[in-house]
Amino acid sequence: MPKPANTNPDFFGYAELLSESERAELAEIRDYLEREIKPLANDAWEKSEFPFEVVEKFAKLRLAGYQYPEYGDGKQRSPLFSGFLSIELNRIDPSLSVFSGVHTGLAMGSIHGGGSQEQIDRWFPDMVEMNKIGAFALTEPEGGSDVAGGMRTTARREGDTWVLNGAKRWIGNGTFADLVVVWARDVADDQVKGFVVEKGTPGFTATKIEGKIALRTVQNADIVLDDVRVPEANRLQRINTFRDTAKVLAKTRGGVAWQALGVAIRAYELAREYAVNRVQFGKPIGSFQMIQDLLVKMLGNITAMFGMVVRLNELVAQGRGGADQAALAKAFTTTRMREVVAMARELFGGNGIVLDYEVAKFFSDAEAVYSFEGSREMNTLIVGKSVTGLSAFA
Repeated sequence: MPKPANTNPDFFGYAELLSESERAELAEIRDYLEREIKPLANDAWEKSEFPFEVVEKFAKLRLAGYQYPEYGDGKQRSPLFSGFLSIELNRIDPSLSVFSGVHTGLAMGSIHGGGSQEQIDRWFPDMVEMNKIGAFALTEPEGGSDVAGGMRTTARREGDTWVLNGAKRWIGNGTFADLVVVWARDVADDQVKGFVVEKGTPGFTATKIEGKIALRTVQNADIVLDDVRVPEANRLQRINTFRDTAKVLAKTRGGVAWQALGVAIRAYELAREYAVNRVQFGKPIGSFQMIQDLLVKMLGNITAMFGMVVRLNELVAQGRGGADQAALAKAFTTTRMREVVAMARELFGGNGIVLDYEVAKFFSDAEAVYSFEGSREMNTLIVGKSVTGLSAFA
């Protein structure tokens, strides 16, 4: 009897590091996502529209509460749980994972890490329930990687009010968010501060960015701030410099490494299934040496990615993992992901460029994951400075 095929992309069994109850919970989440979210994903991606019905569906999963158990179900999960949850979300649809990640990681993370207890208590209940959706406005039209030292958006204090002026770009959830965390440079001390701008505030305009080839479902916005008045009560009270902002980004950058792994896993799963079912020259293409070579290269990349992100989560949980480790994980995993999706698309041949076979979506979405949260080049320079003690930043 031939040995059954090993269809598990987690070839070294990293999921076994989770508790039995966590694995069971993730299996339930996967089933829910397959049933409730996946049927909406491809159509929304093709139309470049956001399916707002997913907000209620995600709310039922209480996704926002997993990262902040004191505001969720109160259940403490292992540090690895959030990473494996990211894999499940990205297997279904990277765009909808970004929607969730911007809300729970960037927006809620900024408030949780930089706000006062009063601010957290004020905004978190609605955000955990997804009654209010968050966004994170840092990148600017003329500034991406240099935004730390070159932020053009300004904040000027007038009594108990701040006046914001400037522009932001590529802001996920920006067209419909209820609470937007806006980063601006205080003209008085030249330091970056964070402000929560509420939906409907005069002078705040968000316009959808059209024509994207990646993460098409994500509603990225160009934002204009024209004398937007924000009360001091909405200034994040524990954000005083860009270094405070960077602490939020260090956490989410590690999350992007898990996202890259989820994208790569789904591309591999699609390719493996296609290889054993697609018949050419009278037999499955998976029986050809060159196809098996592609699959094994993909699996090798995925296994290496697993090792890096699992260890990163362990270090972070021990208080030992910082921005340097997250930067290496982001640079490495997104590069390996890009290779995996390219090999998967290649394996599909012509069928790899049509949405019907799904791999085209992951091939395209990988380009955005490769670029955001710091390009490979910028993350490389962060790690390079760490290992040499010398800065190569221009």
